[in-house]
Amino acid sequence: MINPFEIMQTINMIDKENLDIRTITMGISLKSCADPDLKAMCGKIYDKITSYAKDLVKTGEDIEAQFGIPIINKRISVTPVSNLIEALPSPTVADCVEIAKTLDRAAKTTGVNFIGGYSALVHKGYTNAERVFIESIPEALASTDIVCSSVNVASTKAGINMDAVKQMGEIIKKSAELTADSSGFACAKLVVFANAVEDNPFMAGAFHGAGEGECVINVGVSGPGVVKCALEKVAGEDLGVVAETIKKTAFKITRMGQLVAMEASKRLNVPFGIVDLSLAPTPAVGDSVAYILEEMGLQQCGAHGTTAALALLNDAVKKGGVMASSYVGGLSGAFIPVSEDAGMISAAKSGALSLEKLEAMTCVCSVGLDMIVIPGDTPASTISAIIADEAAIGVVNTKTTAVRIIPAPGARVGDTVEFGGLLGTGPVMKVSRLDSGEFISRGGRIPAPIHSLKN
Repeated sequence: MINPFEIMQTINMIDKENLDIRTITMGISLKSCADPDLKAMCGKIYDKITSYAKDLVKTGEDIEAQFGIPIINKRISVTPVSNLIEALPSPTVADCVEIAKTLDRAAKTTGVNFIGGYSALVHKGYTNAERVFIESIPEALASTDIVCSSVNVASTKAGINMDAVKQMGEIIKKSAELTADSSGFACAKLVVFANAVEDNPFMAGAFHGAGEGECVINVGVSGPGVVKCALEKVAGEDLGVVAETIKKTAFKITRMGQLVAMEASKRLNVPFGIVDLSLAPTPAVGDSVAYILEEMGLQQCGAHGTTAALALLNDAVKKGGVMASSYVGGLSGAFIPVSEDAGMISAAKSGALSLEKLEAMTCVCSVGLDMIVIPGDTPASTISAIIADEAAIGVVNTKTTAVRIIPAPGARVGDTVEFGGLLGTGPVMKVSRLDSGEFISRGGRIPAPIHSLKN
């Protein structure tokens, strides 16, 4: 039986606490589009995406109108494109870029705001085609508007592909340079993973994994403002009460997400996949993960105790989500993207939050170093070393970690870079000037940790 009090609670969370469905993401398999003829492949890709996703945006808008639940983004994820180009006899960078442009065109036809899956998984090694594909990423991102890219360079079972780590530092630098007129915006559409998941609905890292079906609906829910408001009601209580409060709040948020996911699945006649309960912040005041941590008693995010508070938050969110749905997936937890979180922006600007502190926090959160702006003259080898550190955290702790970092051309520490919309404002953060070049240039593979041998 529907409880009227719970209905009023949900309405209040939407109206006053920034609760929303952050994204409905349709995953589409493009395996059937592989073809040795590039023109034929691009035609198949365009036709399949525009056919499957033709009603995605309208369906999201209809659900939003009927239930009064804001659905901020409608997105598409596809099979990693590096898998498709294996069908081409001798793929070139130009071939890969043409596929990226096809994705961009198809996504715009459907009306979605982003399409993910211009991706490669090279955590153990490269094929020849994958080497070409990764080289194409800067041009592909610079010549498209809504295509997102990701590369998985490490896993707990395989270790860290340091050749790929080295290359991705260079790719990120080149991507920034090719979009210097927009402060390196291409890098905001590029993420480097360890232990990437196959059903993540959030950009820039979404792709439709090898274990997924023909087509699926995944929903990403968010609600940091709701959690903060819930904690305001238990001010002064011990941390056990804090954890229980977050868990119960996450339960309610996840229930709403599952309702929307099931409804979208039914209307689109597409199987429901997962609900990703990730506390994804926005630049709006009151919609911040940092503010949740400060509500627990920290003077400002970045103070000693921040990592412990974030660990409590992440764990309680997952427990509440799993109670609410048997199909919680994706990343599910707390995101800490600096430029997209008003509290993180404030902490970074004041000096309370450093890159080193953020790295420590990624040991216990859901993703990693996300939407961090650094000086444009940062060497590629330093970026690679940052990726290597983050990958090591993911590999050793058997968790997903990622790096989405933007070396903004011409920017210096203390500057601010504006990206707009959900991507927000990025304060340029200080990076160590100590040289990591010799370490990165060694290449090879860092072996998997001993606890990966679980068979």
